Amino acid sequence: MHKLTHSTIAVLMACGSAVAAFSAAAAGPGPRGSLYQQEIAVCDRIQQDRAACLREAGAARQEAARGGLTSAPDYQQNALARCTRQPPADRADCEARVLGTGQSAVQGSVLGGGVIRETVTPILMPAPAIPAMPAPPAVAPAPVVVPVMPSPAPVPVR
Repeated sequence: MHKLTHSTIAVLMACGSAVAAFSAAAAGPGPRGSLYQQEIAVCDRIQQDRAACLREAGAARQEAARGGLTSAPDYQQNALARCTRQPPADRADCEARVLGTGQSAVQGSVLGGGVIRETVTPILMPAPAIPAMPAPPAVAPAPVVVPVMPSPAPVPVR
């Protein structure tokens, strides 16, 4: 029984080595292999479960080998199609956010909960109107007539 256990372990180790060698050879120096290596390196720096990250990287690599992954231009085309559903007044701003034109910024990540795209569009406000000075009256006020009081009669001096 002891000998059977050692044989089983040896066979399992040989299979594991073969799988590891096949993976390393398949990852090779090609562009797909280097992308896979980059994705594996990311698995060590994120807060996601490492085993799940490695599974996803492997699944993405396998799908890329089949030619089933879509590229970023497809995502961009999809986002632009969603902009057509916006009201005409907002459509140009939506397209600017998607294309990253103007004063645009992208923050966040899918892992963090979402990507926020922000585009700043400066709008010049008109200067406030300066209050007009009151117009001078068109007609000068009429002069006030002050009645003249008669002076008292002089008193004769004697």
